[in-house]
Amino acid sequence: MMIQLSAILLYFCLAFAVGFTSYRKQTSSADFLIGNRSLNSWLTALAAHASDMGNWLFMAYPALIFTGGLSNSWIAIGLLFCMLLNWQWVAPKIRTLTEKTGSLTLSSFFETRLKDESGLLRLFSAAICFLFYTVYVAAGLIGLGYLAESLFGISYTIGISIGIGIVITYVLIGGFVTLAWLDLFQGLFLLGVILLVPLLILPQVGGWGNVSTMIAQRPPFAFSLKGLFLCFGWGLGYFGQPHIITKFMGIRDVSKIKHSKRVGMSWMALSLSAATFMGVIAIPFFSSGIADPEMVFVEIVKQHFSPFAIGFILCAIVAAIINVMSSQLLVISSILSEDFYKKLFPKTATEKKLLFVSRMGIFVVALLALFIAFIRPASIYQLVLYAWSGLGATFGPLLLYLLYGKRITRGGAWASILSGAITTAVWPYMNGFLPIAVEPLLPAFLLSLGLNWGVSRWIYSKESVQEWA
Repeated sequence: MMIQLSAILLYFCLAFAVGFTSYRKQTSSADFLIGNRSLNSWLTALAAHASDMGNWLFMAYPALIFTGGLSNSWIAIGLLFCMLLNWQWVAPKIRTLTEKTGSLTLSSFFETRLKDESGLLRLFSAAICFLFYTVYVAAGLIGLGYLAESLFGISYTIGISIGIGIVITYVLIGGFVTLAWLDLFQGLFLLGVILLVPLLILPQVGGWGNVSTMIAQRPPFAFSLKGLFLCFGWGLGYFGQPHIITKFMGIRDVSKIKHSKRVGMSWMALSLSAATFMGVIAIPFFSSGIADPEMVFVEIVKQHFSPFAIGFILCAIVAAIINVMSSQLLVISSILSEDFYKKLFPKTATEKKLLFVSRMGIFVVALLALFIAFIRPASIYQLVLYAWSGLGATFGPLLLYLLYGKRITRGGAWASILSGAITTAVWPYMNGFLPIAVEPLLPAFLLSLGLNWGVSRWIYSKESVQEWA
């Protein structure tokens, strides 16, 4: 155990060295929340992608391949396709328009773009963000708790408590820019790990011939209705994830987005391919089954590497979890300072006070997420799917419409947000009545987009509403 602990301490010393090297003092909320729009192309690329792939990449997704075969790899295809569209359609426009409007959050962008003087749309969308991100952070904590139990034999409760302490420290070290540098360092590290481990394990499970024989016993990869539902039931979520969208907002120059796109998509394609291969390797490795499929990567590493290597390799999962949780906590802190405090108390919202509120908000959300993780209401996969679907369906259709629509109204925006959030919440209860299971994101996204278009056109025909330029 001491050898594994020394490997983990070595890794975190390297990570904190990167953090302190990239540290710079924040004098405003714009510095803390989006780095004053100063990221280069490599930082933007790895920050956008590494802050997305957490324990889902190492634990939840390989478990899906292990249990359901290559038929579940439609998820990876959908994520790759829609993230490419996200870079192509959303990144350049959101970077330009948020700088023009002075927006630091999606909620403030919605308010400015829709000319909503009441402030209610901004407050409500911020509240929805707060809800789903708290669940998202809790999913990461659960992953850290499982790792603590597996690696060190310490209790789950102590593990999640230590985990949230590490994440809070990461965020408070330096805000947006420091986290971007940590994403770059940890993103490259976890990519190396997830590529290397399945290649080293392959000869020990009888080579590709034996793997092919075993994978044939699972549902094959084939074009099907279920595959399409999986593809877009996950992929469409990318258009509404604030912790990814804010990375687009933080790039220094719009002209650098093309290079960022190439770097980021290459990293993502390699990571998802390796995670798929990891799930495939697990099929012959655990031919007699495993109690918790989400632990296949962890158990394979524990059984076939030296203690020091185990600690160092599993740091990749810890790094992935911390990347995602840190970005999510930063988004929530921006919501509390920019969308709640600044809106409700404009007279006292100085830069110093906003920065203070941003940091205090991190502790508030951390405690709420810690409570959810403590009661463990669902698996990592279910919690991530719930939060991912909720954010994607609530904000994705509205964001796309605001960037490209010509006749959008505040009524249409309300219909979009409400329908996306409500459909995501109730859809799991409707799945039992359907002949085939459908992830909640797909119907919620389509309904949100359709109601936005329909209500906006109906109101536009009744009132005089200015079209967007």
